[in-house]
Amino acid sequence: MSAELSRAAADRADVARVQGGDVEAFAAIVRRWQTPLINLAYRFCGDRGRAEEMAQEAFLRAYRGLNAFRGDAAFSTWLFALATNVYRNELRRIPQRMVVLEEASEPIDPASMVEAYELRDRDLTVRRAVQALPAKYRDAMLLFYFHEMDVPAAAQSLGLPEGTVKARLYRGRELLRAKLPRLLALTPEGVM
Repeated sequence: MSAELSRAAADRADVARVQGGDVEAFAAIVRRWQTPLINLAYRFCGDRGRAEEMAQEAFLRAYRGLNAFRGDAAFSTWLFALATNVYRNELRRIPQRMVVLEEASEPIDPASMVEAYELRDRDLTVRRAVQALPAKYRDAMLLFYFHEMDVPAAAQSLGLPEGTVKARLYRGRELLRAKLPRLLALTPEGVM
């Protein structure tokens, strides 16, 4: 409670100094009330930059209107009433941009982000493992799995009989089964 009384006493002294012609005394008022006025403005607009601009406008209006302050109420009450009016007028003048609910993006679930990174790391590891295969197996795997060609199309693209492509796909999968558990254990998701 004593902090409020000392703040109120400081406000009265600074207001009297400003009204008496000491322009520099207003800086103490700004320092004392800047954060509360920005926080109030932020509650109105939800944008930190705009809140700072609105608080600056409120201080400007308070300075210009300080001679009209009669001291009937606490200076903070007068200042907050003035600021609230400034903020309301500002929001009427330049309304907040509203987003239609259907256009609003879904909130990102942190768990899904972790899962997405783990999937990306796993996919990258698999792609690197496929790239490390001997060319005859790698080419068949790339066409079939990554370019989603069926066996006849992959065989035609490689200029090979379908049976050969099937055999290379089988052998490529066997090589990956042997290598991937080791490689996946080295990825960040595999490290515990």
